[in-house]
Amino acid sequence: MTTTSIAVPDEPRIQTLLGLADDALILGHRLSEWTGHAPTLEEELALANIALDLIGQARMLYQATGLDEDALAYLRDPPQFRNMPIAELPNGDFAFTMVRLFLVSVAADRFWRNAVASEDPTIAAIAAKAEKETAYHVRHAAAWVIRLGDGTPESHRRAQTALNALWPYTGGFADRAGWLQAVAPVLSEATLVQPADGWMQPSGRDGRHTEHLGHLLAEMQILPRTHPGATW
Repeated sequence: MTTTSIAVPDEPRIQTLLGLADDALILGHRLSEWTGHAPTLEEELALANIALDLIGQARMLYQATGLDEDALAYLRDPPQFRNMPIAELPNGDFAFTMVRLFLVSVAADRFWRNAVASEDPTIAAIAAKAEKETAYHVRHAAAWVIRLGDGTPESHRRAQTALNALWPYTGGFADRAGWLQAVAPVLSEATLVQPADGWMQPSGRDGRHTEHLGHLLAEMQILPRTHPGATW
């Protein structure tokens, strides 16, 4: 027996919370895929902890909708997810993962810094915790971007290739002008060339995604969909 997808109210606050939660959940899942595969044990632990931070943020945001957090994570189809497509892209090599983590973390950090003063007390409370976490994510990822970009010719090539591939997925970031100002100094120190803006991928907030999200969700959701209501 398998389950069917749940229906989610089309309410602005719920959809906004889902967008933030889905960003964190999907990127957290991608980072967790490095477990057992990271280049060093220290980095494996770091990526696992960042993944746990993101999944913890997702849980708080799902709970804030007033709906069942497990159902939101495991019983929605890809078009019901509101995450930005940059989060769902496969990990690629280590440079791709770290450049993506840097770009996304800067955007998230800027959002949570502002959200601390939100008139919504639930959002403000989540932001107070999330901002501390994302500030660390930015520092960690930025250090790797600089290390890779200003490292060997091969590490520089991989970092620049990752940046070029990821740039078209950044158009949906809120306050992109401020985000650009924040990422530019790190890219400069990393001796990476900031790509020119051109055609940008849709934000994903309307449910349009890459084919990669379906594969990710199939893996992530197989157990609760195959064994509905199971507890352990």
